Amino acid sequence: MNKRLGSRTIKLENPVSISTASSVVGTKEGEGPLREYFDIITEDGLIGEDSWEKAESAMAKKSFENLIKKANKTPEDINYILSGDLLNQSMGTNFGIRDLQIPFFGLFGACSTMGEAMSLGSMLIDGGYANTVIAGASSHFCSAEKQFRFPLELGTQRPPTSTWTVSGSGSCILEKDGEGPYITHITTGKIVDMGIKDSNNMGAAMSPAAIDVLSAHFKDTGRDPNYYDLIATGDLGYIGHELVKKLMPDEGHTLGENYTDCGILIFDKEAQDTHSGGSGCGCSAVTFAGYFYDQLKKGKIKKLLFIPTGALMSQTSALQGESIPAIAHAVAIEI
Repeated sequence: MNKRLGSRTIKLENPVSISTASSVVGTKEGEGPLREYFDIITEDGLIGEDSWEKAESAMAKKSFENLIKKANKTPEDINYILSGDLLNQSMGTNFGIRDLQIPFFGLFGACSTMGEAMSLGSMLIDGGYANTVIAGASSHFCSAEKQFRFPLELGTQRPPTSTWTVSGSGSCILEKDGEGPYITHITTGKIVDMGIKDSNNMGAAMSPAAIDVLSAHFKDTGRDPNYYDLIATGDLGYIGHELVKKLMPDEGHTLGENYTDCGILIFDKEAQDTHSGGSGCGCSAVTFAGYFYDQLKKGKIKKLLFIPTGALMSQTSALQGESIPAIAHAVAIEI
């Protein structure tokens, strides 16, 4: 069977079941509109650690351990973990999972990492190389601000275009057999760079990548936006979401009320003062593992197109005056 559709989409021969999901978030996320859907809400940003970076690792560890426990499995039952984060050399994930002793592929797709992990995990299973895989991603507001913008102690003013990096770790177990929901199609993104250099405007930097992968998915599959109950980009926030809606008609498709963004859903931007909404690897990861997964299992969403989006910048690239390349990965999930 030829599993490829068009130039960038894979139709899985055997749809992969998402059997369990786990979400761990910080206090601010736990005060937001999705609080009832999260498994664990931490009491403070440090989670008992002495640095933001160690706290991010602790959050990832909690998410993976909670996931394995919820699934009634042991680490020995897991063939691979595919995961990553925003921290230097993915140290949040590396240190978070080191005690689990599960074969590990470390990923960096910036805020698109959850989509990348789910895509590659599904390919491993559909290809016969694994039966059970964990896909995950995490981020932490304080460590991200320190690394990419300014340490919190400086009290720097955040412009209206800025998004709030989610403190959270989301993960899910993908399996060869199970009751679903099922990953059926994967459309892989390309790097899209429109020359934007403002690290306080992630929505504008990443929205072209979302448009690119959406267009490719619809072209390759022959589907249109109305096929899905919900289309959810990952981390664009309000500004990026509006840009996608405004520019998609140029690609031949109009997005309606079934299009949303995880960065819009996770915070109440007025009450929580998050400006343009949420972002970060953890944004799409915990929104999927908490809210979307719950709605899929209850049958309230039957066809979801999940598109985590990422800005492929680093401390070094920013200091060298580079622009912000972006990428997005589309994962079709159906009951």
